[in-house]
Amino acid sequence: MDLQQISDRIEIGDVLTRYTRAIDSHEWDRLDTVFTPDARIDYTESGGIAGAYAEVKPWLAEVLPAFFRTMMHTLGQVEVELRGDEADVTAYFHNPMTMDDGQGGEKIVEIGGLYRHAMTRTPDGWRSRALREEVVWRRNI
Repeated sequence: MDLQQISDRIEIGDVLTRYTRAIDSHEWDRLDTVFTPDARIDYTESGGIAGAYAEVKPWLAEVLPAFFRTMMHTLGQVEVELRGDEADVTAYFHNPMTMDDGQGGEKIVEIGGLYRHAMTRTPDGWRSRALREEVVWRRNI
């Protein structure tokens, strides 16, 4: 592995972290540093939508505040397949979230699965041009 590949892997890891931190902290504009403007995003396996980034970003801002207290992604086993200025990236995720239990209390729901990104090098650094969330397991949903 040469220095460029090492650098690319670190930068791609930073994109993944920015994604989870933006989602968990509800900093929707921070997602602009994760996705290309023409990115396609697919959350259908978790009950969400699929569409262009411009459509999905406001949907996230509308829907995710239902998890009102805590969202805390953990990523692991990141695989990066580099092809010059393109990369296929797969990362395991675990996402526990707190939400209203419908009885005046709270409950923890959890989703685990794979984030599959198609990334590209841009003048502003690596960005995701496609994300597909693949749900492997759920708890309390």
